[in-house]
Amino acid sequence: MAEATDPRHTAAAPRPHLLVVDDEPTVRELLPAALRYAGFDVDAAANGLEALDMAARQPPDLVLLDIMLPDMDGFEVIRRLRAQPRSSGTGHGGAVPVLFLTARDAAADKVNGLRLGGDDYVTKPFDLEELIARIQAVLRRTKGEPPASLVVADLELEPEGHLVTRAGEQIRLSPTEFRLLHFLMANAGRTMSKGQILENVWAYDFGGDPSIVDTYISYLRRKIDRVEPKLLHTVHGVGYVIRGPRKRGGRP
Repeated sequence: MAEATDPRHTAAAPRPHLLVVDDEPTVRELLPAALRYAGFDVDAAANGLEALDMAARQPPDLVLLDIMLPDMDGFEVIRRLRAQPRSSGTGHGGAVPVLFLTARDAAADKVNGLRLGGDDYVTKPFDLEELIARIQAVLRRTKGEPPASLVVADLELEPEGHLVTRAGEQIRLSPTEFRLLHFLMANAGRTMSKGQILENVWAYDFGGDPSIVDTYISYLRRKIDRVEPKLLHTVHGVGYVIRGPRKRGGRP
């Protein structure tokens, strides 16, 4: 008869570490409890300064961030969070993913949050199962980059180091911007539809709203196409493509 394995010696995959930032005591009590039951390690902070301190001491794999906080709004928190050095032990490198969790559902707030590097936006009241699914989708996206480097003209992307350069100059991208650029560069020269981009970059349809693709394409353009030649192109009625400059034929 085979010997039983001692569970104390069984290697277990590390549980993703989440940080919930919300000034409502009920949310800070009930949401972390539900997320721990779903398989996450969770810390909770009541304000922005506390959240920044906790993130500096133990960098989370994902932050669930309320916008309306007593000391500073969530937009300021994410600005400061992006400026903090990241530990290489978090597993994904680069900027920590942020999922906004708030009662404010105005379009301007959503755009502002995403522009600052947020990866998703969930409004209160929310369905717990949907929230968990969105957390898992963000974590899959931020941890799943393949190691192959990609090059289009003078634009280079190194997935392992979460590094993007153009003409030797480093370009800072949010996790979602990085995944979008990686997908387009992996399919360089091929026009990708909004549906294909949503499926491969967001891992779900973002509530059926394809405008999120247009928003992030505009963010990428501002960062990678500040110099000539332009690499990111719109194919009207079809989608988007990234490609190097076309060679000119004929006589010089």
